[in-house]
Amino acid sequence: MTRLAPPPASPNCVSSRAPTSDREHHIAPLRGIGLEAAKKALSGMPRTALVKEEPGYAHYVVTSLIFRFKDDVELEEEGELVHVRSASRTGYGDLGVNRKRVEALRRAVGG
Repeated sequence: MTRLAPPPASPNCVSSRAPTSDREHHIAPLRGIGLEAAKKALSGMPRTALVKEEPGYAHYVVTSLIFRFKDDVELEEEGELVHVRSASRTGYGDLGVNRKRVEALRRAVGG
């Protein structure tokens, strides 16, 4: 059972748990890097704070620089995969910010 909520109808969220047919929301999970490496890389990103941690799961809040919008980023370990969900709390669109954040995390960990 996953702790990651399904993406909303709005295009301001990406999730590796979304069906691959959902091109707007689906993003590939991180592979072969482990939760600890993903947490370390995410914690090093600007304006990012860990708000909840459980075995196999971590929840972060990222605050935007100018308008102070809050985005939620969740990591969930499943075997050799780390599933990820990044979603804006407010608004409809996100100008691709959540997808870019997950891809930056992927580059940082090589997963």
